[in-house]
Amino acid sequence: MERALDSRLPSAAQAPAHLHAAMRYATLDGGKRVRASLVYATGEAVGAPDGALDAPACAIELIHAYSLVHDDLPCMDDDDLRRGKPTCHKAFDQATALLAGDALQSCAFEILANESALSAAQRLRMIAILAQAAGSRGMAGGQAIDLASGGKTLTLPQLEDMHRRKTGALIHASVLLGALARENVAAEKLTALENYSRAIGLAFQITDDILDVEGNAETLGKKPGVDRERGKPTYPLLMGLSEAKARAKTLHAQALESLAPLGDNGAILAELAGFIIERRQ
Repeated sequence: MERALDSRLPSAAQAPAHLHAAMRYATLDGGKRVRASLVYATGEAVGAPDGALDAPACAIELIHAYSLVHDDLPCMDDDDLRRGKPTCHKAFDQATALLAGDALQSCAFEILANESALSAAQRLRMIAILAQAAGSRGMAGGQAIDLASGGKTLTLPQLEDMHRRKTGALIHASVLLGALARENVAAEKLTALENYSRAIGLAFQITDDILDVEGNAETLGKKPGVDRERGKPTYPLLMGLSEAKARAKTLHAQALESLAPLGDNGAILAELAGFIIERRQ
């Protein structure tokens, strides 16, 4: 993944050098690459050609990287660190970080549009899926709901809807793009993969919320359903920590059950589902 991203991102020596350096800083040398791993694992599960997977995996990672750059800005979450190093706007400046995020987003679609290993129909379908996942009905919409929820107690269905957009939409797209790298995948397998992606997408966010609370336990016992440090709702504070963990385990079981039509070909996807709920960061 790192090699594929490095080869597709503009060189830091190419003008405008400062912007390209910021794009590379925000994307390379960090992150779990869960979304890209899902693209590769899904592609392998359905028998997609290896050469057709780098472009969608890069596109997913670039959209994710752009969202993190913007999420870290002072007007959003105002974070100083990301992946163990200064956030993009701290390492460069706010205006450059904003433009870097914009450019990473457009670069994702450029990569998909120009990938010769995919047919025109595959490229068009992937672009449509990624655009919807990143837009107002997906990740951006989830971010908007999240920002509007500060200091409020959401119901569980409202919280779930927010996270299915904010986190789940891009994870769902990762699995679909991997599947679409092979043409004519059986409908039964596509349905199985969609169910899998929805389960792990929500499990991913619940696990994030659990890790946030376990690293900051003093937030428990205050206003139910709201993380006081950020002023935002979380699963452990709404449901309780033990129930949140149980919900993540249930979603894990649902994800594994969904993979049954893939047989042994779903083994890596099953491992990724386990990693998502068992990770410690």
